[in-house]
Amino acid sequence: MHDDRSIVEARLDRVLRERIRPAVHGDSVPLAVGRWDAPGEPVPVAEGLAAPYGPAAVGDAWGPAWGTTWFKVTGRVPREWAGHTVEAVLDLGFDRGMTGFQCEGLVHRADGEVVKGLHPHNDWVRIGERVAGGEEVELYVEAAANPVLNVQRPTRQGDRLTAHGRPLYRLRRMELAVFHTEVWELVRDLEVLDGLMRELPVDQARRWEILRALERALDALDLADVPGTAARARARLEGVLSSPAHASAHRISAVGHAHIDSAWLWPLRETVRKVARTAANTVHLMDTHPEYVFAMSQAQQFAWIKEHRPELWARVKKKVADGRFVPVGGMWVESDTNMVGGEAMARQFLYGKKFFLEEFGIDTREVWLPDSFGYTAALPQLVRLAGAEWFLTQKISWSQTNAFPHHTFWWEGIDGTRVFTHFPPVDTYNSDLRGRQLAHAARNYREKGGGTRSLVPFGFGDGGGGATREMLARARRLRDLEGSPRVSVEPPAAFFEAARAEYEHAPVWVGELYLELHRGTYTSQAQTKRGNRRSESLLREAELWAATAAVRVPGYAYPYEELERLWKTVLLHQFHDILPGSSIAWVHREARETYARVHRELEEIVTAAQRALAGGDGGDDGDGVTVVFNGAPHARRGIPAGGALPWPGGAGEPVTAEERPGGGYVLANGLLRVEIDGRGLVVSAYDLTADREAVAPGAAANLLQIHPDLPNLWDAWDVDAFYRHNVTDLTGLDGLRLDPPAADRASVTVRRSFGASSVVQRIALRSGSRTVDIDTEVDWHESEKILKAAFPLDVKADFSAAETQFGHVLRPTHTNTSWEAAKFEICAHRWIHVGEPGWGAAVVNDATYGHDVTRDVRADGGQTTTVRLSLLRAPRYPDPETDQGTHRMRYALVPGASIGDAVREGHWINLPERAVTGGGSPVAPLVTVDSEQVVVEAVKLAEDRGGDVVVRLYEAHGGRARATLTAGFPVASVTATDLLERPLDGAAERGAYEVVESGAVALRLRPFQILTLRLARSAAR
Repeated sequence: MHDDRSIVEARLDRVLRERIRPAVHGDSVPLAVGRWDAPGEPVPVAEGLAAPYGPAAVGDAWGPAWGTTWFKVTGRVPREWAGHTVEAVLDLGFDRGMTGFQCEGLVHRADGEVVKGLHPHNDWVRIGERVAGGEEVELYVEAAANPVLNVQRPTRQGDRLTAHGRPLYRLRRMELAVFHTEVWELVRDLEVLDGLMRELPVDQARRWEILRALERALDALDLADVPGTAARARARLEGVLSSPAHASAHRISAVGHAHIDSAWLWPLRETVRKVARTAANTVHLMDTHPEYVFAMSQAQQFAWIKEHRPELWARVKKKVADGRFVPVGGMWVESDTNMVGGEAMARQFLYGKKFFLEEFGIDTREVWLPDSFGYTAALPQLVRLAGAEWFLTQKISWSQTNAFPHHTFWWEGIDGTRVFTHFPPVDTYNSDLRGRQLAHAARNYREKGGGTRSLVPFGFGDGGGGATREMLARARRLRDLEGSPRVSVEPPAAFFEAARAEYEHAPVWVGELYLELHRGTYTSQAQTKRGNRRSESLLREAELWAATAAVRVPGYAYPYEELERLWKTVLLHQFHDILPGSSIAWVHREARETYARVHRELEEIVTAAQRALAGGDGGDDGDGVTVVFNGAPHARRGIPAGGALPWPGGAGEPVTAEERPGGGYVLANGLLRVEIDGRGLVVSAYDLTADREAVAPGAAANLLQIHPDLPNLWDAWDVDAFYRHNVTDLTGLDGLRLDPPAADRASVTVRRSFGASSVVQRIALRSGSRTVDIDTEVDWHESEKILKAAFPLDVKADFSAAETQFGHVLRPTHTNTSWEAAKFEICAHRWIHVGEPGWGAAVVNDATYGHDVTRDVRADGGQTTTVRLSLLRAPRYPDPETDQGTHRMRYALVPGASIGDAVREGHWINLPERAVTGGGSPVAPLVTVDSEQVVVEAVKLAEDRGGDVVVRLYEAHGGRARATLTAGFPVASVTATDLLERPLDGAAERGAYEVVESGAVALRLRPFQILTLRLARSAAR
């Protein structure tokens, strides 16, 4: 037989495109259109429905960027259409190739009832089946003129304050049309078979069987009467569509989904509407497709529906109760996991799962994070402590260098906890269930011979509205079809239960799931990151001091509502395009404003609690005694962790300052001697106790360096390795002076300018301190550059230790393999440490996350390990003004530091002491722990408002720990809990804790173990 594949395939392409698809909607009549342009921000539905509508017509331009136009469409079904299915086709001016990134609409009836969303592949509203004719039609469309911003180039359209006012869209189609069901079904038959055929090997008989069946179907179709001959064409396809799949065919669990970024190329307020449009589409589709199962994550998005769309919320709750609209994920949002602090990660699960339990009675079992930019090695333990069993991600398929070796595996975290994990081989979380994608999933699946199944999330995301009727039609045809994987539409739990049952002994991946891409997100939008870090610290303090006051001060009321509201605000802004700095200017402008408000409120809570504890009115009239509060988890200057004392004064030898021969200054305090040369660089940081130099020979620490930074594609997201090819050391000096003497410190101020920017640094040494403190203020006006601060250290370190949630992660400093070389930019929280046996050094910070660590062997045979902090970037997309302006940051070098020193100093730089004027009485901590190896992460009152004290702690050094926790109040009982503060079965039996006497608990923790204890207060309160 001659090979005529290309001819038949080209024939099919043209006939589908030009004749069959256009025939789905047949006879049509125009709808009358009215419009009302809402002034400013979106208005409530009732206001939009009651607005004064003016005349409009197809072809009219509408929508300045971020504007809202309400369209009223009215008409009458022609009587000659009796017996037909009729739909309204409402095309707002869609670009068919850009679902989710352009204009969108939400259709309402005249009484305000939500009907469904509109987007490029879902632009219809069913009027009726077998209509009588003469029916009146009246619909209202709330149309959002969201600008197209996925353009990868600088744009001012990303903020309503800078966007132009020109219309962006034109109405393309507003009409009633006859819907030909048989033609629509024929399109689905042809698409499925065509997609399958093109994925089959040319030498396989099945491919040719499908080709000939398609040819016979086209022969049976009268192109002048497609509706009249569609059934005849479909009959020619029945044989190839009924042939069952092979017994060994890959099994796919298809889960309806709509990945909606809670902010990205649109502001938060628009996400509220995207969620409503998608939920409306979903429940509407479920009404006509009983097999449809849809999974939606992010409790915040459910909460938005509840708050803003109560009628839609009732419908969603009904579908949830039916088991078809499935809450997944168990987190408040799909957060970043690299930079979010430990306690904040715990609260993502606490408030997310709490919402699902309270609203639906559902305890979610899976953690659903398809799109975050890498996953912390602390996550498995948190997943299990949240009561979840499974983890799903997709983003690792984006890695540039190394292909991840597994799709179904056990993921082991830093403490040894394992969680059953799936990484869908379809390599997308927005599948449309076409043959190409499903064939890729089956071919790509790496667990062949061990497992047989994978999960495919299908549906348009980011406002695209989730699944469509076309996708569900494909799923029906692919349920059992020869040559294709078997497709079942089902909830995620069905997949995970079956996958684990068949593959209990899946391979193990140990450590972080590092994304070899998007490394710039550790640094972009520094003010957003600083706002988050400061919020996390303030929330810790607010809960600690409020809990202490609630236990100790009669009449003090713990601010439950305020703290929960503030936590949820901070958690929302940890979404994986907000905290990482990859959203538009509008999002980050609002984030800065929100963080400022959050900080003010938390400061008020902290101040009120501390004044209540300190006694007196807290005024500054000089009559009281200054009481110093220590909110850090380690004692300092004699002040216990979580306690307060009258001002303790100095804590070490006085600091001396003198001129340095050759220029500069020398600072010393009996522990360190720091030399700052005439360029204002730290050329020596000598550990007097260990008799050892920290700075590598001939090098200088706190060296600011600037690199060009234009990645190949994703500006705010990426730093590409070639940025290192060019570097400029910032050694030019505008000024260098010794600051006026202070009682407990000496400091040197350094001023520099570079490009259009300038920097002022204060390098200080404090009495009794082992840190070289560096307070930096940068007036940043560079473009497409990255600013680093380098610390070349005289230490042979094979690994760096970087703080992550509830512990730290070790990474090689060498680049023996491509996996190690790919980690040229890494994330650390409050500290990063490098060391050799017996001596090490740390760099701590108050708001920096991006770092790099490199090694070099010197001519003298010694090794220089250089730690660098990534201070600022200046990408131009999606925010062309990223980080322009003034930034203040603090970091410090800690010579001679152990891991424990790094942990302690990292907390201290983020939780400074607070001085309050009061009665002078000491404030004893609510709880104390007698080992610095065990860190108290949170002290709060229980979520159920019963008054119990909840303490979360962890082993911080990476070794086994024994310690005793002692409560500073009468304790009736001690219970280990999960993150939701529910009793944790078996914790005592595993030996994590033992109550040895009233108020004292013996702790025996494994490395990096997290333990949450609920201390019930006795009646003698």
